[in-house]
This record gives sequence, structure tokens and C-alpha cells, in this order.
Amino acid sequence: MSRFLSKKYDRLKPYTPGEQPRERKYIKLNTNESPFPPSPLAVKYAREEAERLMLYSDPECRELSAALAKELGVLPSEVILTNGSDEVLNFAFMAYCDENTPAVFPDITYGFYKVFANLSGVPYREIPLTEDFRIDLSEYPSEGTLFIANPNAPTGIALSVSQIEAVIKANPGRMVVVDEAYVDFGAESCIPLIKKYDNLLVTGTFSKSRSMAGARLGFGAASEAIINDLTRIRYSTNPYNVNRMTAAAGIGALRDGDYFRENCKSIIEIRDKTAAALRALGFDMTESEANFLFIRHPKISGKELYLALRENGILVRHFDAPRISEYNRVTIGNAQEMQTFIDTIKKISELKI
Repeated sequence: MSRFLSKKYDRLKPYTPGEQPRERKYIKLNTNESPFPPSPLAVKYAREEAERLMLYSDPECRELSAALAKELGVLPSEVILTNGSDEVLNFAFMAYCDENTPAVFPDITYGFYKVFANLSGVPYREIPLTEDFRIDLSEYPSEGTLFIANPNAPTGIALSVSQIEAVIKANPGRMVVVDEAYVDFGAESCIPLIKKYDNLLVTGTFSKSRSMAGARLGFGAASEAIINDLTRIRYSTNPYNVNRMTAAAGIGALRDGDYFRENCKSIIEIRDKTAAALRALGFDMTESEANFLFIRHPKISGKELYLALRENGILVRHFDAPRISEYNRVTIGNAQEMQTFIDTIKKISELKI
């Protein structure tokens, strides 16, 4: 750090992104990207919009907002478009947390929550997951803004909408933020609840199920008043936060619903087939409703397995946190990639287990 950096950032620990290798070709199962390319319609729209890059993008994203609102069953005034869902999550920390309103989230969850809290200089509480890595909402305090990744990461375990609604209903004076980055792979969305509760913000992304991680497109859905709060912050930081090509690609992706649904179906089928193969090899895992599996083997350490897979050209995500250090998170790739993964696991098992 330079001597000019503000002291308020002395203890800031940035988020650690998943490895993006350049030096050799890997099967990349470490960053929860889709194994499928974006919709051909999304690519077509983005390519056409490239001819207008000399112009600023529409700060209101009116066409995309209308298309997304229709897809979600809400009004355009009840959605906000952002540069990835990380941006709308950051806006939520800025808008609904302060020295008197701490952030509250699980101890094992999306790593950016702690970063956003520290970046905004707000206090936070981490509530331990249960022994089997579930979120027990009865253990959560009634004060503070609650952040729930559903399904949770890196476990993939989802809460039911009724469980989350009970907390929202019982705490009308607090904000509840539900991060649904992985909801399209088997869980149920809380977005319909925004019509009933004005203390709910649901965030989502085009990165996973719509194959647009590189485009950086996210969104929030909430009451019009909440969206106005977030828009005030957006206009105070970067009103042109969604570029023209990304907005156009988003419209194309939404119009190509069959492509989206088929890809989600394929990923779910490959996930379940991979899980069955791993269980047959003695692996334990959580009940994932995301596009990844959270796995461990009782006879080989998580770090050792991660390194062995890496040596064999397969990247997965290993976490050093004490409670989960024996686990690895494995993104679901295409059928061929996952067959190679299983074959490699078998080879490692013969040598290590």
C-alpha cells in the first residue's frame, strides 16, 4: 500500500476472485461459470449494439428493465439493473447499514459480504451455520440488515420461500436482502414476495444461468421505494453502470427463454449424475441446489485433492477457512468435462486413498 491510502482502509481485506489461468489450458470448475456459451440472440444483439459504442448507454436501461420486469412478473419501477449483482449488493450495504444498523449474515457464505461491510465501515455479525452447514434463521438477531444467499455459497443449500417469508413478516422494521445468484438451478425465488413486503430486496445475476459472467449484468427487485433508494446511490456513483453491449445482450438473453431453460435443465441433470458418481466413490457432499457441488472425502484432505486435481489439469475452488478446509467446491461443467473430472477423481483415488 502507498503512504497516501486513507487509514480507514488499513484493515480492508479484498475479496479473492477465483483463479483465471493463462499459462495452460485447464478444465475450469472453480468460478461457477456456465459451461454453455451465451444465447445466440444475446450475441447478435450485443454485436449490433457495438456500432453505437460512441454513445453513452441509457442510464435507466428502459428496454432491458421492461423485458426483465416482464420476465420476473413485476413492474419496471420495481427493478434496478447493475454491473453484476455485486454492485446492487454493495448498494444495499451502503443504503441499509450504518453504525446503528449492522449487517447480519452467516459465517460461511459469499465472501463479498464481509468485504462490503468493511468497505462501508459498518459493523457486522456472522451467525454460524449449523453442523450440517444449514442456515438456522431462528438463531438470527432481530436487529440489523439481514443478508441471505439462497442457495447459499459455497454449500449450495437452499432455504424455502416460506422460511424466508416468516423472517420478513416477523421483522417489518428491518431490511432483508436475498441474494439469488444460483436460484435457477433448483431453488424457489422470493421475488413474488416483493409485492407483499416493503422490507425485501432480492438480487440476481445473468452470470450463471444465462451464461453472461463476462458481460457483468445483475439486478435487484424490490418495492418502488427501495429501488428509488438504490437508484439514488447509483446516480451518485456511476449512472452509466450498464454498458450498451451488455444491456443489448441482456435483452437477447431474456428473449431466448428456451435456450436458458434447456441449459438450466442440462446443468441440473449433470450435477445430479456427478453427485451420484462421487457418492459411489465415497465422497460426502451437501444437498446442492446450485450449479456446483460442495464435496469432501474422508480419506484425503481438501487441499490435497485440490492440488492433485490441479496437477491433472482441473481447477476447483478450495477454501482455507477452518470449518470448510476439508471441502472443495466443484462447478458443474458440460457432460464431457464432468466425465473427465470423475475419471480423474478415480485415478487420484487409486493413488491417494
